Amino acid sequence: MNLSLKAALFTFCLFAGLSTSVQAEYTCNIDFAYGIAVNSDQLRVMDKTRTVVQINDQSQLFVGGRWQTLNEQEKLWLKEYSSGLHYVVPKMIVLATEGVDLAIDTIEHVYLGLVGSDHDSYERLNAAMKRVQSRVKDKFRHASNHYFIGPGSLESVDEFVDSEIEAQLEEAISTSVGGILSAISGINTGSGEVNQEKVAEITRQLNNVGEHLDVGDKATTLRKKAEWFCEKLKRLDSAEENLRKSVPAFKPYNIITLYEKDPD
Repeated sequence: MNLSLKAALFTFCLFAGLSTSVQAEYTCNIDFAYGIAVNSDQLRVMDKTRTVVQINDQSQLFVGGRWQTLNEQEKLWLKEYSSGLHYVVPKMIVLATEGVDLAIDTIEHVYLGLVGSDHDSYERLNAAMKRVQSRVKDKFRHASNHYFIGPGSLESVDEFVDSEIEAQLEEAISTSVGGILSAISGINTGSGEVNQEKVAEITRQLNNVGEHLDVGDKATTLRKKAEWFCEKLKRLDSAEENLRKSVPAFKPYNIITLYEKDPD
């Protein structure tokens, strides 16, 4: 691989929040093991196309289509869990879909400055980035007031143009929820390389979705927002674990998952 392409991939890793220094500072290691669909009244947990868990009005729990009788403590956990996901999921979709566009535009700007648009490696890298962009937007979707995040992370990129680029990007990019949050937290929004209009637009969209809920998100920068959402998901994982321990029918569904990054 030529030096300029290596430089671009290193830059890509930096903006994906996965350089050694950035990763050591903050990495989010969280994802959903199932699809999550929310609208104003309902939250559904999807195993492919089948609903396995449903929460209505943040107070009624159905598992496998059966209503679960809950005690007062379990109702409090369910309220914390469902209201938190109602708040987080729409905003995560904004962070993922708009944030990946911002990251790719920023990388493209830097790389064009390194080698120019006529260099063959630029076309190869650009094709790979577009493929990642498509994967992200396939996983994080919304229509009207319905929001959906698909399960799992990017496990293979078999349609990338170049196998050597493919290997590099598989390591550098993840479409897991935590991977997206790590990427956003790694973008230096004060840099002249970053499109400030897009930063402002992402912030505006984050403020517009889920306004009917107020869980105290006072963060102002994209980095702080990404870190706040990661920590919020970890707290929701604790509420989920309490429910799994207390409600037998819910025990099989480890929906919010924490994972360890593979060692280098």
